[in-house]
Amino acid sequence: MVDRFAMAVTYLSRVPDSKSYHRLFESTGWNERYAASHPELARALADSWHFVTAEDGQRLIGSGRIISDGVLYALILDVMVDPQYRGQGIGREIMTRLVAEVREACIRDVMLFSAKGHADFYAKFGFEARPNDAPGMVLRDM
Repeated sequence: MVDRFAMAVTYLSRVPDSKSYHRLFESTGWNERYAASHPELARALADSWHFVTAEDGQRLIGSGRIISDGVLYALILDVMVDPQYRGQGIGREIMTRLVAEVREACIRDVMLFSAKGHADFYAKFGFEARPNDAPGMVLRDM
């Protein structure tokens, strides 16, 4: 873990460098399932609505993004922090900024993809698990 007193994290609302983003995405272990190439992640970045990045100097250490139509629906996803920097409030700050962005835009329905086992973290921001009888499904066998 990086010493929290030795670093100065900078938070920005900008599209991260795609190579740095690919490295961060790989650090989560998610790419074991998705097998997303660098060009594929670059395209995902380009098609996103809003970003929050966390940087230690020039190093991308955290990120979160929103895809949205800008009016009715938004989806918060890929909230991630480099494993060496976890436990220092970086993910909390990224989420705070992402939620502020959708609130400022008056988006009516905000959804979230979360990694398994992290529901309690997102509940602190007002997110609730969807009831079993609520609308919404996922297509897994692709």
